[in-house]
Amino acid sequence: MTQAPISDDIALRIALAARTLPDTSAARLIGVIEAAIGLPPTAKKLEGLQVKDLRRAFGSKLADIDDDALKAAVTILKGEANAVAEPPPVEPYEDGDMPSSIRVACASNGGDLLDGHFGSARRFLVYQVSSSENRLIDVRLADESRDGDKNADRARLIADCQVLYVASIGGPAAAKVVKTGIHPIKDPKGGSSRERILALQEVLGDKAPPWLAKVMGWSPEERVRFEREESDA
Repeated sequence: MTQAPISDDIALRIALAARTLPDTSAARLIGVIEAAIGLPPTAKKLEGLQVKDLRRAFGSKLADIDDDALKAAVTILKGEANAVAEPPPVEPYEDGDMPSSIRVACASNGGDLLDGHFGSARRFLVYQVSSSENRLIDVRLADESRDGDKNADRARLIADCQVLYVASIGGPAAAKVVKTGIHPIKDPKGGSSRERILALQEVLGDKAPPWLAKVMGWSPEERVRFEREESDA
């Protein structure tokens, strides 16, 4: 018996969900969905999909994918994520506009959400952040068309940033990010990237940790003072 065709909406969900899972194409994900809930993958069937269903359907080949990435995929498949939303508009910025600021990348799949796995996020939202101001200065799309070391390519894409916020990242990929001079911060709860940036602003003042004071360009004497204050606390 011929299977009913997959609707455009469901096809888009599958394509976006596949991007959140490392080394997973849309065709492979359709096969996994078939094993989990059967075909065709209707909206009603996908509403009942759970992380454990995907993990069981993938089997042992999924051992290297963490639950955060699976949760993101399931959320998209259920139609609960604002995955197709465009990012906020980029704001004007020129070097020197924001003294004592740092550049921060957020891995994102939709809108202004911090919801991307480093190896499969659709884009990186790049913010310039100081203790008193923040601006979204760029949106950088990940290039999936190139062969080779994709994690290294992604690290180079945001090489001018000092901090990376990401929903999840594997150990080898994190090592490449650190080698590029970027401090990765895993934030599995995700949410609005702007809210995460506002929270970061609160620590870009007198109580900035030494590593953050360093990337902000503060002197060694100032960093020693912060270390002493932390040890006395």
